Amino acid sequence: MYPPALTDPMRAELTSVGVQELTDVAAVDAAVTAAGTTFVMVNSVCGCAAGGARPGLALALQQAAAKPDRVTTVFAGVDREATAQVRQHLLGFPPSSPSMALFKNGEPVWMLHRHQIEGRHPEDIADAIQAAFGEHCA
Repeated sequence: MYPPALTDPMRAELTSVGVQELTDVAAVDAAVTAAGTTFVMVNSVCGCAAGGARPGLALALQQAAAKPDRVTTVFAGVDREATAQVRQHLLGFPPSSPSMALFKNGEPVWMLHRHQIEGRHPEDIADAIQAAFGEHCA
């Protein structure tokens, strides 16, 4: 487990732009299985989360015309049970941190894996997120 002094600023980077933290299994199940659309970011302490994933999501939320009903996050290595539960809803997709998924009526309809985040600029990640929002949340 990572110390809060390290992870609190990383959490705040998302919550400050309106992303809701899911810290337990019940919260994950309620969000993911709800009617409509739910975006989940699996946050991480790694450099690609800091350099691409978190800023990319923040940019997408600022610019997107269409947005999901809920935008949420779990923190890998911190919210272990919540993260494991998100991954249960993503069976068939390899686990990765960071990663992002969009659910529609409880079913995963889009996924961005770590290997699709690494080395990409936040603007490119934001474009990918916005395209998913446009396709599934409009």
